[in-house]
Amino acid sequence: MPELLLELFSEEIPARLQRRAAADLKKAVTNALIENGLVYESAGAFATPRRLALTVTSLPAASPDTKEERKGPKTDAPQQAIDGFLRAAGLSGIDQAKVQSDPKKGDFYVAVIERKGAPTLDILKDILPAAVKSFPWGKPMRWGSGRTEWVRPLRAVTATFGPDGEDPEIVPFTIEDVASSNVTFGHRFMAPEAIKVRRFDDYVQALEKAKVVLDIDRRKDIIRSDAEQLAFAQGLDLIADEGLLEEVAGLVEWPVVMMGSFDAAFLEVPEEVIIATIRANQKCFCLRDAATGKLANKFILTANLIAEDGGAAIVAGNERVIHARLSDAKFFYETDLATPLSDNLPKLEDVVFHARLGTQYERVGRIETLAAKIAPLVGADVDDARRAARLAKADLPSGMVGEFPELQGLMGRYYALAQGEKPEVATAIEDHYKPLGPSDRVPSGAVSIAVALADKLDILTGFWAIDEKPTGSKDPYALRRASLGVIRIVADNGLHLPLGQLVTDGDLLSFFHDRLKVSLRDAGARHDLVDAVISADSDDILEIVNRVNALGSLLEAEDGKALLAGYKRAVNILVAEEKKDGKTYTGDLDAAALALSEETVLSAAIDLARTDVAARLEADDYAGAIASLATLRGPVDAFFETVLVNDPDPAIRANRLNLLARLRDTMHLVADFGKVAG
Repeated sequence: MPELLLELFSEEIPARLQRRAAADLKKAVTNALIENGLVYESAGAFATPRRLALTVTSLPAASPDTKEERKGPKTDAPQQAIDGFLRAAGLSGIDQAKVQSDPKKGDFYVAVIERKGAPTLDILKDILPAAVKSFPWGKPMRWGSGRTEWVRPLRAVTATFGPDGEDPEIVPFTIEDVASSNVTFGHRFMAPEAIKVRRFDDYVQALEKAKVVLDIDRRKDIIRSDAEQLAFAQGLDLIADEGLLEEVAGLVEWPVVMMGSFDAAFLEVPEEVIIATIRANQKCFCLRDAATGKLANKFILTANLIAEDGGAAIVAGNERVIHARLSDAKFFYETDLATPLSDNLPKLEDVVFHARLGTQYERVGRIETLAAKIAPLVGADVDDARRAARLAKADLPSGMVGEFPELQGLMGRYYALAQGEKPEVATAIEDHYKPLGPSDRVPSGAVSIAVALADKLDILTGFWAIDEKPTGSKDPYALRRASLGVIRIVADNGLHLPLGQLVTDGDLLSFFHDRLKVSLRDAGARHDLVDAVISADSDDILEIVNRVNALGSLLEAEDGKALLAGYKRAVNILVAEEKKDGKTYTGDLDAAALALSEETVLSAAIDLARTDVAARLEADDYAGAIASLATLRGPVDAFFETVLVNDPDPAIRANRLNLLARLRDTMHLVADFGKVAG
C-alpha cells in the first residue's frame, strides 16, 4: 500500500525542541489523516538539527465513501428553520430530504448526505501545509517577506506519496515560496548537494551516504559508545549525563567523537565546578580515572564532521576555550574562598525574595528562627542549626554561584569547610535545598534536616500568608515541590514531627494532606486507605504513612477482609435503624441485657480490643493497634451468624444496636473504615 514521506528542511533547530517537534509533527499529520477517514499501519517521526521527517505506511489510495443521516426540523417548522437546515445539509430543495415519523415528536425532515471518497494525494496536499502553518512552536519566527512562522527559516520541503515498487508522486503544495519536491539535502559541509529520494527506506540510506544520521536515538548511541570506548582506551570512565547527551545529539547530524585535555592544575578547583564549566560552555563530557574515581584532566567532545586533519584543530580550539573558562572559574573560586561567608550576608539585603515577603536577608532571619525551633524536634543541636541557617544563603552573592546558579548550596559547603565551619553545618548549607525532585536524595543529618525543613516551611507559610497558593496546574513558586520535600524528609528519616506546631494555617495543613495523598498513591497505596486514616487535624506525616501501610496489610489478609465486611454490615444496620428511630446509638451497653453467648463474647472482645487499641495508639504502635482489631473477626462473624439484631424486645434490640455502635466506634479509633472500599 502507498507510503507518505515528508521532510521539512530548515536552518538549525534548537536541540531542546527537536524531539518534541518530531512528536508534534506526527500528531498533527496522523490526526488529520484519521479525521479524513485515512487509516494507516504505522507512523514514525525523526529529527536532526536541520530537518523534521515523517513516514506513514500503508495508507489507502483514497478515503472511503461516506453516508450520513442528518436530522432536521419538524415538517411544520417555520420556513427560516427549514432553509437553514437545507444550507447546512447542502441540499438545493426540501424535496431532496426525506420525512421520518416519531410517535412522540411527529414528522421531521432527514437529509441523507453521501460523500464520495477523495484521492489520498488530494487530501495530503491540503492537510500537510495546514500542519506546517499551525505547528505549535513555542517561539516561531518569520523569514523573508512571508507570513508563515517556523522555528528557523524553512529551506525545502520533501513530500512524496506512492506504493512500493513504483515511483511515488510528489504531494504538491507550497509554503510561502518553498514548493514541495522529491529532493532533500545532505550534511551542510560534507555532502551539501541535492539528493533525489523516493520512499522512506531509500531516503534514510541516501542520508547516511550524505553523512546524516536521521534518528536522534541512534546518534545518542553512537556518541555514547564511541565516548566510552575512547575513555576505556585511556583507563578512564565517562561521567554519564543523559541531558547533555540528548542536547549534543541534537547539535550534530554526523557525530564524530574526540578527546581533549586541560591543565591538571585546574583540578584544584572543585570537580563540580569543572564539570559545570565544561558542560555549560562547550557541551563536552567529563571523565574520571577508572582506578581512583577522581576527575581526570581530559574531556570528550562531539564534532559534526570528519576533519581532514583528524580533528586536531577542533580539539585544539575546544581546549583553548575550556582553558579560558576554567581560568575564570579558578579565579572566582579563589576570590570567593578569600571572603568569609558571613561577610556576604549584608549583600542579601539588596536581594528581593518577593515584593511582599521581603529580602533574602529577612528570609534568612526567619529560617534561622524556624530552624532553632525545629532542631529539638529532630535531634539537632540548636546552635549548629542556627549557624547553618544563618549561612545557608551566603553563597548566593559569590562569583561562582553568580556564574553557575545550579551550584548554590554546594559552593557554600566548600567555602564553609575551607573557612573552618563544622562539617555538619557545611553539609546543611548544601543539603537545605534538597530534595529538588522525586529522584533527588533526602537530607539525613539532623542539622541538615532542621534547616531543610525550615527553608521549605518558610516558603510555604510565607506564600500562604499572602494568599499566593497553587491553582490548577499553575505553581510559579514550586510550592507543591516544597511540600513534597517536607513529606519526603519526614517520612524517609522516620520522624514524628508535629506539623501542627509549625503550621498554624488550616488550609496549609490541608494542602499537606493533599500532597501526602498524591505521594502515597504514587507509591502504590490505595486511595481509599489514605482517605480513611487522614482526618482534618492529622499533623504527623510518619504516623499517617505508617497507618496506611498497616491498614493495607490488615485488609490484604482474610481476617481483615472479613472484619471489614462485618463492619460495613454493622454500619448499614445502624444507619438504617438510627434513621428509623430518629436517634444515634452511642455504644452504652446494658451488660445484663446481653442474652446470647455470641453477643456477650463480642462485647468482651470489643472492650478488650478498645483498651488495647487505645494503649497502642498512645505508644505510636499503629501496627499493634491494627493487630488488635484483627482479633475481632471471629466474634463479629459469630455474632452475625447467630444473633438477630432487630429483636422483638425493644430493650434487647436497643442494646444490640449499641453493641454495633461500640464496634464501629472502636474501629474508628484506628481509621474511618467507612471510607474503605470493599
